[in-house]
Amino acid sequence: MAIILSSAECELREVLLKNKPQEMLSISPKGTVPVLAFDNKVLDESMDVINWAFAEDSSKFLKYSSSESKLSNYFVELFDSKFKYHLDRYKYANRYKKTSDDHRAECLKILLELDESINADPWIFGSTISLLDISILPFIRQCKIADPKWFLAQDFKKTSNLLDYFESSDLFHIAMKKFDEWDPENPQIVIFPSDSRS
Repeated sequence: MAIILSSAECELREVLLKNKPQEMLSISPKGTVPVLAFDNKVLDESMDVINWAFAEDSSKFLKYSSSESKLSNYFVELFDSKFKYHLDRYKYANRYKKTSDDHRAECLKILLELDESINADPWIFGSTISLLDISILPFIRQCKIADPKWFLAQDFKKTSNLLDYFESSDLFHIAMKKFDEWDPENPQIVIFPSDSRS
């Protein structure tokens, strides 16, 4: 989403994590996605890719006030650490000792705190999308997917409405377009996001 909003383009190589190509592992041995390689540099953390895209062109993003910047930094860190930690253990509870309900309860606390702190009309800070929106909405969406009935029954209506708006946006549909797996034996060049708009 950050790349789409920045108007940057890149060659996209869709990979399956159960079938990681050696070409990917050779530049990022930890084997996670996303990986952005350019000018002898490698970014393999989502926030680093977002920050790179923002530095390339931030014109479509909300320009924060000082209070918005402070709130954004707080929630980006909270979701990238604590929320993600509990979300993984909520979704895959059979891998961990605490129960799914314990981790879901921790996610709920954070979602309620977010709901009390935002406008969500239609984005978190109003009419213009922000770095905070694209940084945390994918996590919130994963929480909903884990148990939609539970999610929709909770008392965080602004956050739920925000997620609905996000999932109906052109940005979301462009970002979520499916691509064929990249085949190193028969590499096809796919330019993103240009090829994703067709």
